[in-house]
Amino acid sequence: MDFSKLYRPSALNSFQFVALTGLAMSAAAHLVLALGTGRVPPGFNWLYLCWLGFYAGGTLLNYFGKPNGGHHHHHDDLEEQNH
Repeated sequence: MDFSKLYRPSALNSFQFVALTGLAMSAAAHLVLALGTGRVPPGFNWLYLCWLGFYAGGTLLNYFGKPNGGHHHHHDDLEEQNH
């Protein structure tokens, strides 16, 4: 099992990337709310569990999904079109 699919940015799939971005943005918002207003809305911590679930689902797809099954978005093709 290639554990770099859990942390290496180039090995992450879209679900994992979105989950990590969401986690970072939620943590930043949590910090701003806590320091700026002195309170955090009730239930805000559930966001972390949602991002964790989203990341876990992406990880399962990354490990057990077909390598190129149904994925038609090619970054190299877009790069060539833009030049």
